[in-house]
Amino acid sequence: MRWAAIPVRHPLLRDALVIASLDPTVRSIDYLPTARSSSGSTDVDAIVVERGAVRRFLDVIEARPRRSIARHLLVADALLEIGLLPWTMSEAEILGEPRWSNARTVWAYAGHAVPIGTRMQVVGALTDEGAMPLGDLLGRLRGDRDPAPAVMAMACMGLIELDLVAAPIGPATMVRSGP
Repeated sequence: MRWAAIPVRHPLLRDALVIASLDPTVRSIDYLPTARSSSGSTDVDAIVVERGAVRRFLDVIEARPRRSIARHLLVADALLEIGLLPWTMSEAEILGEPRWSNARTVWAYAGHAVPIGTRMQVVGALTDEGAMPLGDLLGRLRGDRDPAPAVMAMACMGLIELDLVAAPIGPATMVRSGP
């Protein structure tokens, strides 16, 4: 996944970004301050999320900036003209369980250093055996440290995928190789 600095003006926007960053269908997240359209350059302040082959702008209902109707239409037209439709999310969708608690748990390990040996063991196990429960994966990893933080950090890096939707994170959580 490609990373970019993204200004966050609302807590729900940050929460939506955490969810999107751990979504295996998301390929990139970018910030688009302005868009060039037939009417010129327009300040759009948009977060662009590429899911699969489709690029959309993140539209969190409760975090929408206050704009006049005319300004809202100008921004919407500029985004539409460059081919971006909204990916609309509500607070209820973002904070839905168990995904939200799982995402917060995993994201707490973003930036955690992952020793190369642990990384190789994780990737090797998933390559050799395919998807497996988290408990089985953790049981296969050898080392003098708890491997769980490294596995969570690898999910944040997009190297592996964790099923954050089916149930709270636990031994039965499915782990897959990343893209």
